[in-house]
Amino acid sequence: MSDGGPEESGGAVGLPSRRRRPTPMSQWDPTARLSYWAFHANRRPAYMRFAYLQLGSDAAAEEAVDATFDSIMGDWLRMLHMDRLDAYAWTVLKHCLVDRQHRRHPWQQEPEPMDISAFEAALKEAHADQYEVLTDTIRFYSAVSRLVERQRDAVLLRYGLQCTPGEAASVMGVDEATVRSHLGQAHRRLARLLDTSADPSEAAGAAGPAEPAEPAGS
Repeated sequence: MSDGGPEESGGAVGLPSRRRRPTPMSQWDPTARLSYWAFHANRRPAYMRFAYLQLGSDAAAEEAVDATFDSIMGDWLRMLHMDRLDAYAWTVLKHCLVDRQHRRHPWQQEPEPMDISAFEAALKEAHADQYEVLTDTIRFYSAVSRLVERQRDAVLLRYGLQCTPGEAASVMGVDEATVRSHLGQAHRRLARLLDTSADPSEAAGAAGPAEPAEPAGS
């Protein structure tokens, strides 16, 4: 790992301590500036959509994502030497989301998905009765909120934002096989959680679309 790069701790990429004043962008070389703005343009839309799922407000999502890119900009020259730049940036976003959530709801321990319209739309395909859709949506939302962080991220990106496993992997800064593993674990966990609050026939409809079994290298 390069000096100043992220470190692993429990599956999360750690944030380096701020010891030096960031170099102003005006002093960056043209290649560094171009690479930062390319990353910004590529990642901001997905970050905004994910932040909205977590915070449930356009204004709160924009504030969190702006803070994320401010932090990334301050570390960009150092990040260019990191082996897992995308994973580091994803961790910065998650820290900013937790910070904004704590400011809005100090009693809540961590962000939970707020916008469940994508899950509700998927469930409508399986149920004609609107009450069943509402009931299953609430049950599924509650179950998703109980997943471990990486599994919840993968589920939100895959089904909340309609990302492919490859796209989710790129945003999270991990391998596609890792995302598929998180999704597989999440499906099994959701099935168990939903089985405790509904009949098996109901849980099958509420657990969301099954991820097709494909070889990790496909």
